[in-house]
Amino acid sequence: MSTTITLRLDDETNGRLSNLAGATDRSKAYLTTQALKLFLENNEWQVQEIKEAVADADTASPDQFVDNDTVMAWMETWGTNHESQPPL
Repeated sequence: MSTTITLRLDDETNGRLSNLAGATDRSKAYLTTQALKLFLENNEWQVQEIKEAVADADTASPDQFVDNDTVMAWMETWGTNHESQPPL
């Protein structure tokens, strides 16, 4: 089964897509579908990994992670005469 969607393209992108479709003897719809599938494959895993990392952080003990303010304060000492040790 497939679904039809509407996609707005600026003139330049549409022209490039048309040129590629003509050069490869493929339809613009085919190329767009292939590009979207590749984009999803390249990006879905990142969202899943982030969700898992957040879940791990939420269940971790307090000594496993350092809060942002502490890290930023430590990083601000980098390259100074009073560079501090890492917070962990």
